This record gives sequence, C-alpha cells and structure tokens, in this order.
Amino acid sequence: MIAIAVIGLGYVGLPLAVAFSEKYTVVGFDINQKRVNELSGAFDITNEVSKERLLNLKHLKFSSNQKDIQNCTIYIITVPTPINQFKAPDLSYLLAASALVGGMLKEGDLVIYESTVYPGCTEEDCVPVLVLHSGLVFNKDFFCGYSPERINPGDKKNTLTTIKKVTSGSTPSIAEKVDNLYNSIITAGTYRAPSIRVAEAAKAIENAQRDINISFVNELALIFDKMGLDTQDVLDAAVTKWNFLPFKPGLVGGHCIGVDPYYLAHKSASLGYTPQVILSGRRVNDQIGHFIANKVVKLMIQKEIPVKNAKALILGFTFKENCGDIRNTKVVDIVSELESFGLNVEIHDPVADPAEVKKLMKQGLQNDLSGQYDVIILCVAHQFYYNLDLKKLRSNPSSIVFDCKGIFDREEVDGRL
Repeated sequence: MIAIAVIGLGYVGLPLAVAFSEKYTVVGFDINQKRVNELSGAFDITNEVSKERLLNLKHLKFSSNQKDIQNCTIYIITVPTPINQFKAPDLSYLLAASALVGGMLKEGDLVIYESTVYPGCTEEDCVPVLVLHSGLVFNKDFFCGYSPERINPGDKKNTLTTIKKVTSGSTPSIAEKVDNLYNSIITAGTYRAPSIRVAEAAKAIENAQRDINISFVNELALIFDKMGLDTQDVLDAAVTKWNFLPFKPGLVGGHCIGVDPYYLAHKSASLGYTPQVILSGRRVNDQIGHFIANKVVKLMIQKEIPVKNAKALILGFTFKENCGDIRNTKVVDIVSELESFGLNVEIHDPVADPAEVKKLMKQGLQNDLSGQYDVIILCVAHQFYYNLDLKKLRSNPSSIVFDCKGIFDREEVDGRL
C-alpha cells in the first residue's frame, strides 16, 4: 500500500498533501508545531486550502512527530530553498529535510524533491545526505525523483491540479513510477523529463525568464522617467502589436522569481561561466524599490511638502496581490529608503500576518485606514484596495499618491510606475 509523507506544509506542501490524500494515505509533516496545530484545527493561514476542505480530509494526518512518517514508502520534500544575505543558495532546509528522511529510509523507498534548486542539486547534494543517514545504496536500495512545484500563491484558477506537472526519476522505471503517481492527481497531465537534471533546469529557467522580461520593462520605466514619459502609456501603445509581450514594471520579490535566478547563476559560476543577462536582470529589478521611494521624495519636493517627519502610508506589504506571503518582499526597500529620508512610515496590508511583519520590520501593521497622510504608496494590488477612497486618506489636496500597480484612476494619482 502506498503511504506518502509530505515534508513541509507551506504554500507548496499543503495543497500537494491534500490532493494526494484523495487517493492515498498521507501524512503532512512539518517541524513547526504551531502550523501543525492550526492545520489539525482546519485553519490554513496561507488561505490555499479552505476550512471546509480541511474538515473533510479522511486520509490526511498532520504531524510534527517523526514516528508518524517512519512507515511511509514515498517521501516528498517541499521545504523552502531561499538565498542568504550574499544572494547565494541556502540549502540548509533542504539538507536538513534530507537528513531527516535519510534516517528512516527503507529498502524500496522513493524520495521526491519539489523544492526549486539548481541543476544537479538533487543527485549531487541531497542524495549523499540520504546515503549517509540511511546506509543504503542509491538506485539499488532507494530511489529519487524530482517534480518541480508550479504553485502560484493566491491564484484560485491556476491551481496544483490544473497546471501541467514536470516529473523525473533517477532510473527509467522510477521516472515512470513518479510520472504515474503525479498523473493520478494532476488533471492537466504531466511531462516526463529525460532526467532529474533536465527537470531541475526547466524549473530554474521558468522563473529566470519571467524575471528577465520584467527587468526589461522595469528598465524602460527608469528610462522613460528621465524622458518625462508615462511607461504605461508607452506599453499600452506597444501592446497593440500582436507579438509584443505584455509584461508590466513592478517590484519583483517572493520566494521564486526573485530567488531562483540566483540558483541558476550560482551553478553556472561554479562551472566557470558568469551569467550576464540573468544577473543584469536581477540588478535592475533589485533597484526598483529604491527608485520608487526616490521618485516619491522628488514629487514631495516639487509640491513643497516637507520631507522630514512627513507621514507616509504603504498600501500592501506582501510580495504579490491577494497572498499573505511576505518572503523576500521588495516593499521593504521602499519603506527603508523613505525612512532614510526621515519620513514616518506606516504599513497596511489586509492579508499579511501582523506577527510576521513585525518580526521583519520591527513595527506592526496599521489596522485601519482612518488616518490621513502626506504620502500614500500603493505597492500591492490586493482586491481590498480597488475601491479605496483616496480623498479620505490625504492629509490635504497636495498629498502625494503613487500607484505602483496602476489600479487607481489616473486623475487621482501623482505618479505611477
């Protein structure tokens, strides 16, 4: 009988555990006891799985006890793979999960990785840890697969089962087994890659490509600002050509697009080639938060609004709209830059976890929008903000409103990205 353990119950692991539990016996494992308790009580702070669905799960158990996953035969690892302060891959979570699973591997077991990594990581970094802690022989006693996650947090249309899944295995027969496993839950179907390394590379370039395309329009925003042109006006005109790609400028954060290109660049550099396009795109995207803050301060000076001690409101703090995830959010850059100019900055976000924001920013979230501000910056296009009354938020008619996402009427704002 197939018994599956999903290691890591975040945005990737939880939906996966839920989907597999409709066909198999599943244990969702996480070292965060608070997370386990919440899920056991049918509460998902990420809002990826509804309370109703969690209440009706018959073959899924949530646990932080290693004993509960010892008898599983398939282990799927979905832990985070962030970057460190030097923008190098941080494999600590991945290797710790590998050590945990390695300590309970049995002959015939299968370990599948979903965490985003650079090509070669599964077999060169993770497998040796599994071997070390299990004492078993790879591709004889136990086997591995890789199926990169394609979760889009906050997206209720493109979900786990409706997005085609790339699969791979450490041997041809295991590749078939992994593909069949995912095919049993993915309605959109699967694509079996010829090797684990190909599957790893495919995931890395998915996000690197998007990062580069966004960096192009972000660079256009920097250029057109100097020309006195509205970037959105230019894009609206250009998109009338059938093959123009409709990317928009903006903050590029989160645990995927703002991180994965560094994994690919790291592996490339280790082989003697320093990527030019990938890293140049990262450099452009990493400066947009500072550009927005400086643009706002210039607008304040033009309107003769005193900068020091001015009251500023940030609307939206998460890395994307309608999603509570604040990992690698670039709104931090806007806040820190404004504070360096002497502004007093308050943050509002209807979906972010106040405790997580306070841990990162040393300040809590503004609970209501009853105050009045000299500067208002819309950073994240949460649905909550679409019908916002900006007039009530302005301290006076000269207050600056900057719209990073283009959701407000043009007549209501002083600038937009």
